[in-house]
Amino acid sequence: MHRIVIIVVLFALAGPLAIAQPNAVERIVAVVGKEIVLKSDVDGQIELLAQRDPKIDRNDPKLRQYILDALINERLVVSKALEDSVTASDDEVTQRMDYQIQMLVQQFGSEKRIEDIYGMSMARIRREFREEIRKQILAEKIRNERFGNVKASRAEVEDFYGRYLDSLQNVPARVELAHIVKYIKASDDQKKETYGLALRIRDSILKGGSFSDFARRYSADPGTASNGGDLGFVEKGKFVPAFEAVAFAMQPNEISQPVETPFGYHIIQLIDKNTSAINCRHILLRVGQSDSDRDRAREALLDVKKKIEEGMSFEDAARQFSEEKETMGFGGSMGQVDLARLPEDMRSVIVNLKDGGMSDPMPYAADPTKPGFHIMYRKQLVPEHKPTLQEDIKLIEQMAAMEKKQRQEQEWIKELRRTLYWEIKQ
Repeated sequence: MHRIVIIVVLFALAGPLAIAQPNAVERIVAVVGKEIVLKSDVDGQIELLAQRDPKIDRNDPKLRQYILDALINERLVVSKALEDSVTASDDEVTQRMDYQIQMLVQQFGSEKRIEDIYGMSMARIRREFREEIRKQILAEKIRNERFGNVKASRAEVEDFYGRYLDSLQNVPARVELAHIVKYIKASDDQKKETYGLALRIRDSILKGGSFSDFARRYSADPGTASNGGDLGFVEKGKFVPAFEAVAFAMQPNEISQPVETPFGYHIIQLIDKNTSAINCRHILLRVGQSDSDRDRAREALLDVKKKIEEGMSFEDAARQFSEEKETMGFGGSMGQVDLARLPEDMRSVIVNLKDGGMSDPMPYAADPTKPGFHIMYRKQLVPEHKPTLQEDIKLIEQMAAMEKKQRQEQEWIKELRRTLYWEIKQ
């Protein structure tokens, strides 16, 4: 049951939106300061848990009580945040809402499926849950203020390790990696060709062609091509500057000239707009995807690999030739990563290398606006093992600090229950 309590608290803090219960009786089950907890709040959290674990008994009174207690605790934290004048801006709320909706799309497959599950339109979902999102952010901020800097001393780490040694899970196999990146850069001829195609598509639309049909046929944006390039209503600040500047300056039904962004060339049709948001369609034509562009990037990496094989150190080569700013200054270091978390194609290559070995050029696209290739360098593979203070001190420090933080937070919650008003309604 302790595990369930942790899950519930996590959902209340930062998880997906609780699933709506259309037929639930809107009965108040608890009052916390100026906040209330509804029966439908409890039902929604139970349904969310049941979606992930079908074995959960929705009618288990102990489970309902644990969830109610967790929700009361969360309302107490929000009440304390408001008392301490903690705030959350509209931009913060919008960004969090967008993130959680993206999580739901990944989970359920589409916005239409989300609308079916919640029993309301996406616009209504955004309105209905906006205040709950704000409360989530307030709770996170006050927790971070109080517990964000909690650390475990060496003595506390050793004590934690001694108490939990027998129950600590094995550290999964990890590999220390570095890489050298070359981005695919379009030739002038390639850019001219793509721009010319954008102009021809625009001319065809102006002569009576269907924007949606051309988007389905030509757009390289997989998220919108199938629905005619429709981006929906998007608030100001969400698009890249070049796209947004043109789109907000347009009038409804106007078709833009080709607009260049890091993604390629866009043809934009404005559908509607207000002072803070626009609804538009677009057709994206990517640049730099020709065979000759890709071949140039691969050949450049093969030349670098040859220099390393002839005696140049990988770190020096990364500093001199890599084009990824985030890693080049560190000799291409990517740090240690769990082997199981690597993409399958990358993992199969790394496993077959020896420590100190290099791969051939492989596709690389950490930034979707900058496709490229990289050569991987396996510094060291650390097999799965039982955690030790000698090899895994940082990991054990993190676990000890987490336990310390949870212990302090539990004491704080007890204090809030003693000092703030709350009441369960029968």
